[in-house]
Amino acid sequence: MSPFVIITTALASLGASKLRTGLALLGIVIGVAAVISTMSVGRGAQEVITERIEALGTNLLFVRPTNTGQGSGATLTIDDGEALLDPVLTPSIVAQAPEVSTTGIIVAGRENTFAQIVGVTPAYESVRSYAVSSGQFITDEQVVTRDEVAVLGSEVAETLFGFRDPVGQTLRISGRQFRVTGVLESRGGTALGNLDGQVLVPITTAYFRLSSQRTTQGGIAVQAINLQVDDIDSMDQAVQEVATSLRLRHRIMDEDDFTITSQEETIETLTETQETFALFLGAIAGISLLVGGIGIMNIMMVSVTERTREIGIRKAMGAKWRDILLQFVSEATLLSLGGGIVGAVLGIVLSRLMDGREIVGQNFETAVSGDITVLALTVAAAIGLFFGIYPAARAANLHPIEALRYE
Repeated sequence: MSPFVIITTALASLGASKLRTGLALLGIVIGVAAVISTMSVGRGAQEVITERIEALGTNLLFVRPTNTGQGSGATLTIDDGEALLDPVLTPSIVAQAPEVSTTGIIVAGRENTFAQIVGVTPAYESVRSYAVSSGQFITDEQVVTRDEVAVLGSEVAETLFGFRDPVGQTLRISGRQFRVTGVLESRGGTALGNLDGQVLVPITTAYFRLSSQRTTQGGIAVQAINLQVDDIDSMDQAVQEVATSLRLRHRIMDEDDFTITSQEETIETLTETQETFALFLGAIAGISLLVGGIGIMNIMMVSVTERTREIGIRKAMGAKWRDILLQFVSEATLLSLGGGIVGAVLGIVLSRLMDGREIVGQNFETAVSGDITVLALTVAAAIGLFFGIYPAARAANLHPIEALRYE
């Protein structure tokens, strides 16, 4: 038989039992819609977080101390950061910003919160692409004089002061009184932490007033040195330059007492993790596709039983084994593919409706892409083909005489 005859016959057979066909379609529709909508949510979350990290700058290197087993892991100092601006040893580095991190209770009037406190230098603002929404950032003078001033993340500012302007107000950090000089623009949460939940203070204030830790050589220790590279294409060269400079300064002969990571590595790791998460969500939703496929096989088995005499008549009139097989396989495939198309449309509509909406306190960002839709449709068609083969083979193997005798 020609493909046109096979398809028209399949459509006529499916149309003869509209309710049963509709129920079979429903399982595939729900499965495909679930796969597309869940994977769109996962893909959207991946894009949002990646954009937030990229907004911090892609030409960044992070140098952190490594515990080598010889005492504490405090091996990096403020002097190390300044030495990495050497135009001879590290010409690829254009700016550096060390940081000292601790945590503490922030109290303002009757309000209080627990936050991360980061000691920084003025260069931190440009290196990490921070922006001040009101007031000003940390200044060189405040670092030199160890002023007790603070720049609040937007979340901390809202928690402590509500809709009031915090600039000029006072608060207490770990029992010490600080004056608020600025509020940062909202950055949101990233793989690097909740940037809106930080409080920035001068690095010297953080060290001498809030947390002090010295290296084995007696220097002022820092938890990280943020480095800005002149060109993203020079990242590998910059890593080599920084590693060589620190090995010379620390007189390292074997194992490094520091680690160097890049923003690009962070983004790549996050992307891989998010893709795995999205596929995991899709696999869970795909279980409903499997259930839909079993429903198709069940309905096709019933159809074979009901049409046993029809099969016998067609075989007696010269229909070949291949013709019967193709007939029932095409019906199963049309069922799954038709349900897949309707489910794809429904999934795309659901994804569009969820995009940017807050559901159960969670703001959803979705991203529908062609590969997700094609994947869902392909899986739906494959499931219909797989689960339709057994009923089709059973119909094709019926003996024409026994089929004609069937009541």
